[in-house]
Amino acid sequence: MSKEVPAPIPRLTVITLGVSDIRASIVFYDALGFSRRLKATGEAVAFYDTGGPVLALFPWDLLAADASLPDEPRPTTFHGTTLAWNCRTRDEVDAVLAFAVGKGARLLKAACETDYGGYRGYFADPDGHAWEAVVAPGIEVGEDRRVHLAE
Repeated sequence: MSKEVPAPIPRLTVITLGVSDIRASIVFYDALGFSRRLKATGEAVAFYDTGGPVLALFPWDLLAADASLPDEPRPTTFHGTTLAWNCRTRDEVDAVLAFAVGKGARLLKAACETDYGGYRGYFADPDGHAWEAVVAPGIEVGEDRRVHLAE
């Protein structure tokens, strides 16, 4: 009789972005203020403490090869994924967008009201990865910078 293996506990621990120029991406994410860790990896890969899941930057072609996916063609527009920078207030959303643009991001969409009672805008990093700066009902950002969801 075989013993049933318990299901693993689901968790999201790392988000890895494929980047075209890792040096430029490191400069950009450093400028946004994320804290780089494991700097001994040099420019092979970069890891950032985000207050939640780790953000990793990895050369696009090597990431594709690692996942056994083709390197070409690369999407030239929307990648089908967004990253979110949840904020405490609407003013903070505006500040995040202005800050990111000041560090080299491209504004995709100015902040505006949402149909669900929130407020958000979008910017793109140097590789076009879309980031949403947002404040939303039921999602709070604690003093620990972690997102806390209403039940």
